[in-house]
Amino acid sequence: MKGDTSRIRNFSIIAHIDHGKSTLADRMLEKTNTVEARKMHDQLLDQMELEQERGITIKMQPVRMEYSYTGDDQFSGGKYIFNLIDTPGHIDFSYEVSRAMKAVEGAILLVDATQGVQAQTLTTLDMARKAGLTIIPALSKVDSPLARVEDVREEIALLLDIDPDEILETSGKTGEGVEELFAHIIRKIPSPEMSNEERLNALIFDFAYHDNKGVIVYVRNFSGEATKADELAFKVAGRKFRANEVGIFTPFEKEVPQLSAGEIGYIVTGIKEPGIASVGDVITSFKHPIGDDAIEGYEKPKSVVWASVYPESQDDFDLLRTALSKLQLSDSSFTYEEEASGVMGRGFRIGFLGMLHLEILTERLKREFSLNLILTAPSVSYRVFKKNGEEVIVHSAIHFPDHGEIERVMEPWVRLHVITKHEYVNAIVPLLYEHEGVLTDTKNFGEGRVELVIEMPLRELMRNFFDRLKSVSSGYASISYEFIGEREADVTKMEVLVAEEVVPAFSRVISERRMREEAEEVVEKLYKVLPRQLFVVKIQAKVLGRIIASKKLSALKKDVTAKLYGGDITRKMKLREKQKKGKKRMSQTGKVNISHDVFLKMMKRGD
Repeated sequence: MKGDTSRIRNFSIIAHIDHGKSTLADRMLEKTNTVEARKMHDQLLDQMELEQERGITIKMQPVRMEYSYTGDDQFSGGKYIFNLIDTPGHIDFSYEVSRAMKAVEGAILLVDATQGVQAQTLTTLDMARKAGLTIIPALSKVDSPLARVEDVREEIALLLDIDPDEILETSGKTGEGVEELFAHIIRKIPSPEMSNEERLNALIFDFAYHDNKGVIVYVRNFSGEATKADELAFKVAGRKFRANEVGIFTPFEKEVPQLSAGEIGYIVTGIKEPGIASVGDVITSFKHPIGDDAIEGYEKPKSVVWASVYPESQDDFDLLRTALSKLQLSDSSFTYEEEASGVMGRGFRIGFLGMLHLEILTERLKREFSLNLILTAPSVSYRVFKKNGEEVIVHSAIHFPDHGEIERVMEPWVRLHVITKHEYVNAIVPLLYEHEGVLTDTKNFGEGRVELVIEMPLRELMRNFFDRLKSVSSGYASISYEFIGEREADVTKMEVLVAEEVVPAFSRVISERRMREEAEEVVEKLYKVLPRQLFVVKIQAKVLGRIIASKKLSALKKDVTAKLYGGDITRKMKLREKQKKGKKRMSQTGKVNISHDVFLKMMKRGD
């Protein structure tokens, strides 16, 4: 293949979550004999245990297939190399999709024939168009008795402005239509452009980490070739290294003599330090100048959800630090920084791409490193402008300034695209009001469906909006979102007082619209989990300088007369009066020692 790219086809499969990408990829692997039958299993390209369990793709996975085309056209004869990059479908991992698109020339837009075009279909299609990819539309699950083949054909045709007959029909379950899809890949998707440049120019679109091999960069080679023992360098990072191995994905790593122009593969760098490899950097030959700009166009991962993570035992703090460092060698999309709490001890403030990303990453920490973790309620970042002219970025309620210090607060907003049936629109509109959403546009979308365009604060999207949307739409609504910048926020800090002392760990940033509801909820929750003391304890929520929710936790009662047998009744009365005065003094001067268990119950989500 050296010097000839005419028989290479690089492409991705893009779709809404659960539209059959991984199942279709399985059939492709079978029909190209890429994987032996005895090694085949469902979702073969989803190699993480969590992916197999949940039935979703979390991390992109490249694979190289060889296919002999025997059609009756100019492309017939000989073998073709297919480099497929299987991509995630969930909105949290859109950055993975954008990275894959820079490494390929084409994309298969897969739409479930039982569900039709969904919100994430629109998002991924828009990304593919912006990347200039050739798009091959295809239906999946056409064998299902619930398939609406003709209706969904019309939806896609309208979306792409093409003839419905151009849309292929496939089934990942039976393999129907896969051979025809291969033919379209060969005919429609252009081969990589030939380059006369001899120097290596390999774009990094992903990387992984191996304890023995170090960082393994996943690359699309645009020119030159890479071989084992070559002296190479990162253009942007400026770091030089020797290639310990070059190879392709079958989908497992397979060493090859060289990685030529137009091909997708990997290079083992031997580097075991974090922060050297980065997505978007370019690998080039050591003998060529370094310091050039990386290839542009990547969607830069940006943390939008923040949560504090603490080890249940402070003895595991160093293990948690090591675990985060190792995970970042294979997932550069999250950020973390050390923080300390007077109650919880030392931990880390971690930035995630979304709620699913948070869930996946914390689950990996637990499984892969046997860590027991405490996770605080997630929050967003606020840009706070103070009256003294200072500007601060706040990720945690503990550091949120007092109301009197604030000039204004900016928060991230998102634009949502929701596709649902017409009959559920009336149930969705009140939900938008509850979550401060603004309906900006509606579009008829296919048979009996409508697209709602909504703008909303990110904090409200995180406040169980998606679950409630699914509930009021009986599961028929699909959602995707994009960030549209910052807007002024009507939020403030709520402080919780126990025995008239502020407990910083219970502070929250809340909407002024919902401050009474939020205050009553946190007071009620603490009332239920806080053990009773020897004196009456006030539990209060303070917002905007005043107490807006309060509850009294009654004192433990002890019968101080239990040891008295007989005698004058006045002796018992005196003891009870003495006890009453003692409890009154304690309520004025006593302090409540809040146990670790109480903090856990208050901080854990869903409690």
